[in-house]
Amino acid sequence: MRIIFMGTPQFAVASLEALIASGSNVVAVVTAPDKPAGRGKKISQSAVKQYAVEHKIKVLQPEKLKDPEFLKQLEALKADLQVVVAFRMLPEVVWNMPKRGTINLHASLLPQYRGAAPINWVLINGEKESGVTTFFLKHDIDTGNVLFTEKVTLTGRETAGELHDRLMHKGAGLLVKTIKSIESGKYKEHPQAQLAEGAELKHAPKIFKPHCEINFNQPVETVYNFIRGLSPSPAAYTILNDKTLKIYNADFESGEPGISPGGFISNNKTHLKFATKDGFISVTDLQLEGKKRMGIEEFLRGIRL
Repeated sequence: MRIIFMGTPQFAVASLEALIASGSNVVAVVTAPDKPAGRGKKISQSAVKQYAVEHKIKVLQPEKLKDPEFLKQLEALKADLQVVVAFRMLPEVVWNMPKRGTINLHASLLPQYRGAAPINWVLINGEKESGVTTFFLKHDIDTGNVLFTEKVTLTGRETAGELHDRLMHKGAGLLVKTIKSIESGKYKEHPQAQLAEGAELKHAPKIFKPHCEINFNQPVETVYNFIRGLSPSPAAYTILNDKTLKIYNADFESGEPGISPGGFISNNKTHLKFATKDGFISVTDLQLEGKKRMGIEEFLRGIRL
């Protein structure tokens, strides 16, 4: 099959790499336009574009997905199938173009956790399992018929960054399996309405900075899950000495804290603990506004609390 791959970040590169390694015929990639990034505002290419250029794969970078010139280029490629991994929402004129349709890889067990931030919300909600899903695109986002899923068991300790990497590789393998099944015609479609029957659906909306402030008036495990679910990005934060303190990693301990939620204790050498409703969050990896990210002992050597 002639395949067009659509994706932007590193999460998508693992899938593209797996398709190439499996012998799939990727005739082009569609990715985000180059843009300024970092302090120097140097022009930066997406991770998918960098991989495509290195492997001499044709690259398309439309500003608008309904642009007539882009649609003309897309049609000329005569794709049998389009594959979407971590890309933006497609208009119907794009996803409906190939004769075998367009499939998407999603980092949750659909129909649970539809939306832009499934990896974060699965951990924030303290789930025991997650996984990856391949499905056909349709009008409403993340609602198309499911093709295949693969589960992973969660430890209750991993961060969003760690789960991201696990699902990135798990998803790449599932995508190869899905494409080979479509190619051979040996697959079944499972409507999400059937899969969702009797279940309470949880959603995964995009997370913005105002949502990332820690509420210490909650149970300690809830706060702990919130921190690891936002680590390393966008990162949970609190205010310390009138500055933003991002917390990337922590431990927790249950028990009567003896001080108000949000208050802290520290020996100024090895530990900084914030009180919650029923315990303490012991910070191990953090970054104070204007400083670099560091471990707790290095941080305490440079500040007096």
